[in-house]
Amino acid sequence: MNNDENPRSEQPEGGASAAPDAPAPPPAAEVSGRQRLLAGLWPPRLSRAQLIVAVLLFGLGLGLAIQVRSTSDDSALRGARQEDLVRILDEVDDRTQRLEDEKQRLDDQRTELENSSDQAEEARKQTLEKERQLGILAGTVAAQGPGITLTITDPSGAVAPDMLLDAIQELRAAGAEAIQVNGVRVVANTYFSGDAGDVEVDGKKIEAPYEFTVIGKPQDLEPALNIPGGVVQTLEKEQATVLVERSDDIVVDALRPAQRPDYARSSSP
Repeated sequence: MNNDENPRSEQPEGGASAAPDAPAPPPAAEVSGRQRLLAGLWPPRLSRAQLIVAVLLFGLGLGLAIQVRSTSDDSALRGARQEDLVRILDEVDDRTQRLEDEKQRLDDQRTELENSSDQAEEARKQTLEKERQLGILAGTVAAQGPGITLTITDPSGAVAPDMLLDAIQELRAAGAEAIQVNGVRVVANTYFSGDAGDVEVDGKKIEAPYEFTVIGKPQDLEPALNIPGGVVQTLEKEQATVLVERSDDIVVDALRPAQRPDYARSSSP
């Protein structure tokens, strides 16, 4: 009798086979990285320190933006040629010198008035001189002195009134003391109107060529018209011809009638 026993797999009672393992439940839906990022950012959870840092960064960015903008405003000067920069610097120096001279002149007048033995006579002389100067500015008296003559020819009729006004403004900024255009005296309230080729000064029609007679320092007046992008270049773009001539003896004799104010009266005794 063979005592070897063959291994047998045990079966549950009743002869039924073992049931297979039940399938595992499906895993929960995984959260994507974007969803985790959004969940961490919103709603925002700012601490007091983070809020202060954010305000400081905003202020720093605003300051940098303002600095960049102010720096870009100087791009025109940065792109200018060296000789143009020298000319502009000379013009600024000349204006500063004129202001210094005017200040010195007023100081001298005050000193003379204080030290004069006959203060009444000195005051009368200064009053007459001031009246003469105001008469020149108001256009009620003629003027004579060094200056320039600016002649603008306009064959194509493209020179507009605002271009002529720009020329007046540049001349005034350069120290012009008396100006007339085609026989019309230019004063503080002078205006230009009309259209290109049909220009009026203070309501009086003028025609090309436009001739500016200007009293002032020629060394200041001529460069002011020739600065880069200035009056001369603007007019030449419109096919106009510009001629500037210096002279030691310019006469401005177009006069304005003296106007008496309706309401204002002198407050001095």
